[in-house]
Amino acid sequence: MTEILGILNVTPDSFSDGGRWEKLDDAVRHAARMHEAGARWIDVGGESTRPGAVAIDPAEEQARVIPVVRALTDAGIPVSIDTRNAETARAAVAAGATMINDVSGGLYDPHMAYAAAESGVHFVVMHWRGGVDVEPSYIDVVSEVRTELRARVAELVVIGVPQEKIVIDPGLGFAKTAEHNWELLRRLDELTPLAPVLVGASRKRFIGRLLPANAPLGKRDAPTATISALAARSGAWGVRVHDVAATRLALDVWEHWESGGRVDRS
Repeated sequence: MTEILGILNVTPDSFSDGGRWEKLDDAVRHAARMHEAGARWIDVGGESTRPGAVAIDPAEEQARVIPVVRALTDAGIPVSIDTRNAETARAAVAAGATMINDVSGGLYDPHMAYAAAESGVHFVVMHWRGGVDVEPSYIDVVSEVRTELRARVAELVVIGVPQEKIVIDPGLGFAKTAEHNWELLRRLDELTPLAPVLVGASRKRFIGRLLPANAPLGKRDAPTATISALAARSGAWGVRVHDVAATRLALDVWEHWESGGRVDRS
């Protein structure tokens, strides 16, 4: 069964929901709703990685995320921490997080790989060439992303991150054009032999290009759910989304299709 990570941005400036979940009670209520709707993990982030975003101090990031991580853990809700900073990752794991999701794959902070190795939790390693503002340049995007992710996974294993704890993410939208994103999705099955694959397409700009100009971001949820089902069909381990209910329904349809209606979630 494909896992769902529900996105919880406790930031003032994230591209989709910045400012909506800055208050602790609001964040916890929203996370609980996503968990009830089918999210296996709540992916808590305190720093925006949208185009043009400014990096913040890890202390400020931790002030945003650690109270949320603790509250969700106390409520029995599994938590993933979305961070590039090793200090924040360590603090979040100490507060109960069971997954580290690093958009830089441990390349932004040289201490992150060691933090992941010491923690023993799952580590999501995204393909990274320096962020969303880097100019895309590929001859064959899928082959190059596969090669670079394979090398990164090998480096992490040498450092001490358990192979079975590593999840890879092709990094849709990060130093990639819309065409690169679609090609990675079309050939996703070329990445799945490397490690479990997490797909993070939710509400991204390349999806917005399918819709009328100035369509609200929520209109991107239906195509995101479709991508989630197709990613599952291609072997994705998980999907990271804003609208958990829509994605859970799309995955339910795919699972019933595949099993002829014989779905067992026991």
